[in-house]
Amino acid sequence: MSKSSTMVALVLAAGKGTRMKSDLPKVLHPVGGRPMVSHVLQSARAAGADRAIVVIGFEADSVRETLKDSVEYVVQTEQLGTGHAVIQARESLQDFDGTIMVLCGDTPLLTGATLINLAQEHLRMSAAATVLTANLSDPAGYGRVIRDAAGQVQKIVEQKDASSEELAVCEINTGIYCFSCKELFGALAAIGRDNAQGEYYLTDVLEELNRRGKIVRAVVAADFSETMGINSRVQLAEAEIILRDRKRTALMESGVTLLDPASIFVDADVEIGRDTVIYPFTWIEGDTHIGGNCRIGPNTRIQNSMIKDRVTLHFSYAHDCEIGAGASVGPYVHIRPDTVLGPETKVGNFVEIKNSTVGLGSKVPHLSYIGDTDMGAGVNIGSGTITVNYDGKAKHRTIIEDNVFVGCNTNLVAPVRVGEGAYIAAGSTITKDVPPKALGVARARQQNIERWTEKRGK
Repeated sequence: MSKSSTMVALVLAAGKGTRMKSDLPKVLHPVGGRPMVSHVLQSARAAGADRAIVVIGFEADSVRETLKDSVEYVVQTEQLGTGHAVIQARESLQDFDGTIMVLCGDTPLLTGATLINLAQEHLRMSAAATVLTANLSDPAGYGRVIRDAAGQVQKIVEQKDASSEELAVCEINTGIYCFSCKELFGALAAIGRDNAQGEYYLTDVLEELNRRGKIVRAVVAADFSETMGINSRVQLAEAEIILRDRKRTALMESGVTLLDPASIFVDADVEIGRDTVIYPFTWIEGDTHIGGNCRIGPNTRIQNSMIKDRVTLHFSYAHDCEIGAGASVGPYVHIRPDTVLGPETKVGNFVEIKNSTVGLGSKVPHLSYIGDTDMGAGVNIGSGTITVNYDGKAKHRTIIEDNVFVGCNTNLVAPVRVGEGAYIAAGSTITKDVPPKALGVARARQQNIERWTEKRGK
């Protein structure tokens, strides 16, 4: 990570989140298709933080495994409050002399625009600290922001420590701050934990900075819902609704038609081209890119896939695959990982394809399983065709060259190659290579036993 950063995001993510009733760290619970802490980090980067430090504790290895080397880590082995969490980053920031943006890892609704506003106000006022606040008609449960007549923040009082007069204040602390790094750690060294929780409150830093005559400001969030911390499954569901609404609105504003937005679920990282139409009851998830002028759905699920322009994909499940321009897929198709369907291909009616390539204009119209296969261009696969790829110990590949015609109810027992322009007779079980332009026939000779039913009856 660069040591020349002017703003560092310090994300507090060490807590267990007991109200989630989960073995998974709270900040890793997915919302809008990403772990909630990933949303926070993305917003911080949008605000100009080119370096991020995440404070981890509960299930620290799980957080590391998820975020990998995209961030730096410090460990809070004992949770003694927000101030204590920030202190863990002191050594990592000993050579830093810019702005520290302190964020909570459980606020996935926070936008980059709000953080930009916070950071700009902090710099404009040359403040030692700037806190993001919100005004609530019912502030119960939140720390109250106490200002003087000039608007300077005097202190933040936690609900359990507030007087009756302070409890009447409706401006609350969101737990999101910008600090001068030097001023932050200087003030942290002076605070204790003589409070109802017995913890080191980061909020006490503001009061300490005031005692030192420093500037402490506040910025009111335009939309309180952005700052909402997720502490339960109910709140997780509420955040999911908000994020999905944002995504659907963004897609429609970019030229995508959603025929019934409420029944269409699109993850945050999905990209969809203009003039594509998404039909009801469709899920588009993960790292999925869909081109323009496509028709997707209804009743379709796509995960981590590349869908090129002009694709029709309906009543199907496609994941970790690529579908070429002009392809038609469905209904009732399963496209499995490592499959590449070429341009203008057709796959439909109860077909499963796995770890295979299907060349330009080839067709697998119905009732087939194609596994571990390399298929050329212009191939026609008859109904009921199976590429038999597993011998009980290992998987083997089938190679079907260009312009092959495979008759109905055929088994191609891999490893096997069917040469260019060859034909396979219906009902064949092919166990040997078929030369180019040959006819492959492999079926038992028909035998009719006369009057068999009469004899059986007797």
